[in-house]
Amino acid sequence: MGLIPGVAQADPAKPDARGTTAPDLDLGLGKDAKSKSNTFTSPADRTVRKAAPSARTGADAAPQTQSVASANAELAVGLTAYGVSAHATEVDTTISSVDTPLKVTIAWGDGTSDSFDAYGSDSRTTAHTYAEVGSYTVKVTVTDAANNVSAVNEVVFVTAGSDFTPYAPTRLLDTRNGTGAPAGMVQPYSSTRVKVGGNGGIPAGVTAVVLNITVTNTSADGHITAFPEGTERPTTSNVNYKARQTVPNLVIVPVGKSGYVELANRGGMPVDLIADVTGYFSKTASSGYTPVTPSRFVDTREGVGTVRGQLGGRKTFSTQISGLRGVPQGISAVALNVTVTNPREAGHLSVFPGGGATPTASNLNFTAGQTIANSVIVPVGQDGKISVFNGAWAGTDVVVDVVGYYSTASTSAFLPLSPERLVDTRDPKDPVYGKLPGRSYIYMPMSFDDPSITGFVLNSTVTNPEGDGFLTVTPDPNTMDDYINEVALWPTPPNSSNLNWTKGATVPNLVQASTGSNGIIDLWNQGWDDIDLIVDLFGLYQQG
Repeated sequence: MGLIPGVAQADPAKPDARGTTAPDLDLGLGKDAKSKSNTFTSPADRTVRKAAPSARTGADAAPQTQSVASANAELAVGLTAYGVSAHATEVDTTISSVDTPLKVTIAWGDGTSDSFDAYGSDSRTTAHTYAEVGSYTVKVTVTDAANNVSAVNEVVFVTAGSDFTPYAPTRLLDTRNGTGAPAGMVQPYSSTRVKVGGNGGIPAGVTAVVLNITVTNTSADGHITAFPEGTERPTTSNVNYKARQTVPNLVIVPVGKSGYVELANRGGMPVDLIADVTGYFSKTASSGYTPVTPSRFVDTREGVGTVRGQLGGRKTFSTQISGLRGVPQGISAVALNVTVTNPREAGHLSVFPGGGATPTASNLNFTAGQTIANSVIVPVGQDGKISVFNGAWAGTDVVVDVVGYYSTASTSAFLPLSPERLVDTRDPKDPVYGKLPGRSYIYMPMSFDDPSITGFVLNSTVTNPEGDGFLTVTPDPNTMDDYINEVALWPTPPNSSNLNWTKGATVPNLVQASTGSNGIIDLWNQGWDDIDLIVDLFGLYQQG
């Protein structure tokens, strides 16, 4: 398996290290995107006019109709609120008035307010950041004290970001037996749907879902693409498979307006699909995300986190997550990378909350002798533990790396992005065209100019590997200035893995990558032989 620490080096990273260009993070937000999603308006004709509050009591007078005669009969205010980040809004106030001093107060709906002075007709943009995601009523009051009249308008704003709610691992789809859809294989270049919103305890209106998708009974090469029903299918992939492979991969995918996710088979032969849910995102305040530098919590080969020795067939171990290695107490779920190595026969792993019942859902499928990894997002038990069940009848070694956690104290909310291919070393037009050599890395300047972004949701795929190896994705300690000035030093990769492969295999895995302190992510080929690498972007986590 070769999961060994990298060796620190003092040699300059140039010219050996290759870097991508920074992606265009089109969030569909901001002042130049008012026609896009997350824009809310209340036109001036919805203005309610009132007599100004009494100077003696401060109480509002009864509303007046727009036709009531007034020295400032045209007083009105129109509102447009739009998201500029996961938690933040900017509100345009457009005031119509005669030339007279005005007082404008914006109540943000979270118990805070801002005020400014205006004179006559005016247009202003005012920014605000909410502590929690959710829906807020923004109320703007324009007061003309000289003419004893005020104008009030309101707009309901919903944050662009979503919080995570863990969900006990549950099977939503299995085309082999008709769970969640009519029984029958998914035909070539066609798709099936997974009901998410309103299914079981998952509420309607969720924005995104965490699914473990497994493709099985394959007879030709292909890939699976997950996307919200009712939208155009992207060109990116989520699960790549070879003939006669059973391949799982975790996805975080937006949910369509009708509550469904679509799974498209882009191979030339039928396949069976399985989808298990472990959590969902919504605009209701719940758990935010905190990424961490990947850290090893379990290795049965060395007795880390559990007893030394293989996890026996049909056996379970539990391991502590909360309160160890920088992970605090009181977290709701943990983001992991789970690796199986040296399995003595084919089987599967199920990861579930400590103290809970063993689910029928699986997280990782393997064959005898295979080394394979998969991302896992799983709730933690009330004791802060998770459990791992070996569904095979013979033993296997298990390695667990923690890459982040979800908690009510975490402030980063999830923003889905239009899927975008960031790296394809097979493409001559790609800045990093050409195979990635063994023991080398590609650096990606993802958010070096925006420290509010704390992590990215990526899908990494290794193909055409010339030998066995593993991929490590980690924050880069260098800055962009270091690379530009050619003084960057060769980083030390951590003792963890995100994706494992054997010679000639095509292997995908979801990566929840921390941006660290410099907003640069490194993709390490930890094998000794060259590989091709594909990286697709699906979303990000943002604090502000």
